[in-house]
Amino acid sequence: MSLLFKERSQGAEKISVSMLQKVIMFFVDHVRQALGSLGELWRTPAASIMTIGVLGLSITLPTTLYVLVKNTEQVSSGWEQAAEISLFLRKDVASADVQQLVKRVGLWPEVESLVHIPADKALDEFKQLSGFGDALQYLDRNPLPDVVLVIPTPKHAGPTAAEKLLTKLRKEREVETGKLDIEWLSRLHGLLNLARELVLLIALLLFLAVVLIIGNTIRLNILNKRSEILVMKLVGATDAFIQRPFLYTGFWYGLLGGIIAWFAVMILLWWMEGSIAALTALYQKEFVLSGLGMEELMTMLGLSVVLGLAGSMISVHRHVKEIEPS
Repeated sequence: MSLLFKERSQGAEKISVSMLQKVIMFFVDHVRQALGSLGELWRTPAASIMTIGVLGLSITLPTTLYVLVKNTEQVSSGWEQAAEISLFLRKDVASADVQQLVKRVGLWPEVESLVHIPADKALDEFKQLSGFGDALQYLDRNPLPDVVLVIPTPKHAGPTAAEKLLTKLRKEREVETGKLDIEWLSRLHGLLNLARELVLLIALLLFLAVVLIIGNTIRLNILNKRSEILVMKLVGATDAFIQRPFLYTGFWYGLLGGIIAWFAVMILLWWMEGSIAALTALYQKEFVLSGLGMEELMTMLGLSVVLGLAGSMISVHRHVKEIEPS
């Protein structure tokens, strides 16, 4: 037998392979193994659908919470009154000085817009809204001062930045006092920060569960194909070649789970849209519930794929190396 192989080796011609052919064959081999792993999922539809469904639902919860927090932030960004500073001017300030104050403060980088409410206009609004119009006619003079409403930019609308801006405005010589509802603003931002941290915590726990589920599923696949792996190692297959189909299986699990999560989030938002519309109608306001944008969708799919690959790598690198021919 050795003489036969010796004669064949002497008669065989050397085949040279170019670098381009090596690169092409590398990609062809990867595509073949990726499609082969997808075919393995197709041949076991019940188990694959159950695993992909669990992964999709695990990603759906943090994604839905993220969308709800994002919509809450959009609603709260329209509540300019929460970060609105009211400046009450001194009674002895002339109209020209008031206009100079409005122009000067309007140029500050922290200020988005200004609204000047003269004392006479403020008194007229108070008469209409308070219901004490007849009683106010007996006043000798207008007790209300001129008011300037300062609306900070979104960058300076937070509690700390808004309070610093209020301190700076109080130093103006025309200002008698200033008011900002810091407590309400702090509560609003505190609730939003708590919601963000809660979403992050839930996401980390569920993502860890996804990695463990995929890792356990890949481990079972490796154990079921133990005989095949032994034969492949006997004929000289490397660990990298054997591991590759299992890694692609984790890739498909993550990608398909992310797509399931995307559809689930769309269905949940469609279901909630009617209730939210009915709620906003009670306040005579219109609100359009926004879902995942294209960038957010790609981020979610990319993250689900990374989780799938991470779970498969944990099992593959450990269990494939343990299978060795005796």
